[in-house]
Amino acid sequence: MTTPLTLATSRRPDGTVVLTATGEIDMSNAAALAEALTRAATGQTPLLVDLTAVDYLDSAGLTTLFEHAERIQLIAPPLLTPVLTVSGLAELTTVHSYDPAARPDGEGPPAV
Repeated sequence: MTTPLTLATSRRPDGTVVLTATGEIDMSNAAALAEALTRAATGQTPLLVDLTAVDYLDSAGLTTLFEHAERIQLIAPPLLTPVLTVSGLAELTTVHSYDPAARPDGEGPPAV
């Protein structure tokens, strides 16, 4: 059974491509994440992967992110930051921390 995961691509006004993941990333849907990363990571600028709405990330999801580390930057909530650090992924790509309590409106990921 596939775990619910929604992947949406958008473009910021400055041209940065953002892939937003919502739900859980595990072995049942890591291939969909890999496909979305491959499709979205075009051009010379890194793809910004917004993980702020991801509640769970297992080793299959981490492996997928590792495979694309040279072409991505991550926005991670406090829940995932330790996982990205301990796994070593934070050493291979930029990880922007996101804390909704730190934003005055409490909405959306930071402008990075």
